[in-house]
Amino acid sequence: MKTWLYKLKRAEIIKKLYKLLFQMIGILPANKKLIIFESYLGRQYSCNPRAIYEYMKDHYPEYTMYWSVDPRYIRNFANKDLKIIKRFSVKWLLMLASAKYWVSNSRMPHWLPKPKHTIYVQTWHGTPLKKLALDMEEVYIGGMDAEKYKKDFLEESGRWDYLIAPNEYSSEIFRRAFGFKNEMIESGYPRNDYLIKMKDADIEELKKRLHLPTGKKVILYAPTWRDDQFNERGEYRFRLQLDLRKMKERLGNDYIILLRLHYLIKDAVDISEYKGFAYDFSHHEDIRELYVLSDLLITDYSSVFFDYSILKRPMIFYVYDIEDYRDRLRGFYFDFEKTAPGPLVKTTEGVIEEIKKMEEANFQLPHNFGVFYERFCSWEDGKASMRVVETVWGRR
Repeated sequence: MKTWLYKLKRAEIIKKLYKLLFQMIGILPANKKLIIFESYLGRQYSCNPRAIYEYMKDHYPEYTMYWSVDPRYIRNFANKDLKIIKRFSVKWLLMLASAKYWVSNSRMPHWLPKPKHTIYVQTWHGTPLKKLALDMEEVYIGGMDAEKYKKDFLEESGRWDYLIAPNEYSSEIFRRAFGFKNEMIESGYPRNDYLIKMKDADIEELKKRLHLPTGKKVILYAPTWRDDQFNERGEYRFRLQLDLRKMKERLGNDYIILLRLHYLIKDAVDISEYKGFAYDFSHHEDIRELYVLSDLLITDYSSVFFDYSILKRPMIFYVYDIEDYRDRLRGFYFDFEKTAPGPLVKTTEGVIEEIKKMEEANFQLPHNFGVFYERFCSWEDGKASMRVVETVWGRR
């Protein structure tokens, strides 16, 4: 019933009525102390919006702050002492139209116009390896054609008053790929302040809270989505190519593995037969916690490896479809094979072999890691949230 109602609210006729009402409310004076936060289309309490929210809660308590929440994911916001509004509800519409500030790490519905009084802070959610928006030659996302996708993206980025960049490399790409013409906040990512400040004692406590064994090393597997693997618009599939049975046989005595699928992936992964070895944390509220408690990251083309590099821990890139992904689906901004701060492998057996090699080398980082870190992580010093907030809301 709830899913049916949610789809009804997204129907075209409802959108038009919402837009009309939104425009009428948007003419009224803004509530200058009201901020609406949203992360990953209202599905998570996470990422840069969360970090900004938590900093403001501690240092700017005079602001009223609400979280925009997809009702289907409301469980992710329970028991956190948050003010929430359900996405596409009438209250959501009224508050978005009257709020002085929007803070989001993804795109807001394109059919909602931004009121003239609203300041839209776009935090984005990663350093780009794969080509973005206007830089994409072909578009396979949700079956959408390239012309419409780029037109919609330009309309969206034209509403952003601020955009956050995690490094100089991203700042340059964001301006071009998003067609962004307003103020770039070159601060590092607020969400990564957590990685800088985390202590070893906190990590052990975190493992206990998540009911993970403390006597084994932790592998985090966090792959990205594939643009052309979708059921319907906005609902993506993922075929797990990593052989968990083989991983458990070879590594199960010393390791556990946490799976973290991309937020756009709809399908769940059945790992019930690997109980005690594999854990599905795809719906865990914030991937930062999974970073800090893991000893090793396995990923592919996901931007998670840029953030994980801040911890200076080993990584393996499981890129079984690299030719197709690189040459057809997306394309890369740099020579990934030469630059990646870890080995690239195409089979589960290759992943296991690399883990064994890392054990023998006492998990030493590769020779190119220092250059990679300087290029992509050097802005991260634990003060990004402060820099962003002081830029937008002023110093204290």
